[in-house]
Amino acid sequence: MNYIIYALIGITALISYKGFNDRNFFEKYMLRVGSIINGKEYIRMISSGFLHADWMHLFFNMFTLYFFGPEVLYFAGLGNFLLIYLGSLLFGNIISIYFNRTNWMYSAIGASGAVSGVIFSAIILYPSMSLYIIPIPFPIPGWLFGIGYVAYSIYGMKNTQGNIGHSAHLGGGISGILITLLLMPEVLVNSWLTILLILVPFVILLIIERKR
Repeated sequence: MNYIIYALIGITALISYKGFNDRNFFEKYMLRVGSIINGKEYIRMISSGFLHADWMHLFFNMFTLYFFGPEVLYFAGLGNFLLIYLGSLLFGNIISIYFNRTNWMYSAIGASGAVSGVIFSAIILYPSMSLYIIPIPFPIPGWLFGIGYVAYSIYGMKNTQGNIGHSAHLGGGISGILITLLLMPEVLVNSWLTILLILVPFVILLIIERKR
């Protein structure tokens, strides 16, 4: 069933390439908070996930999808995989809009939310998995990577670290966990501690943001 991974990569590459060469197309379909809240251009919440800033941005996201996607696809099946991918893309953008709701000029692009959802889904589907991350010369447990990823995203959101869309990463990752649990609740038996450790920082962040 890996053809769906190749199809997603191909479609994303073609749309991104169109955006590289057509600025009007790029501006029309990128995520822009003002256009969504005021202009009701909701298609941007999906279309922005198929646009990228440059070839390196595109390659990083698609390479990560190529690496993690088959693991989730094999365990969850085709329909569930698409729900995880597209649901994470949408929810990641909803989180971005929420945290930047007062900045109508805020804009974002990229499949990072969707890919983050796939990464986190893989982590809870395979709690014993290990990851190799350059330049670290030894494998890192998937659960530890997940916790570190959440911590870094929260820090980046509060400090606008490197102009990276941390809110989309975090929202997409959390969505990947929740959708996976909704579709396959039996996963909770073996991964409840990992899920708890990842979700707690996110809930704390929401509480802090709500009181701000």
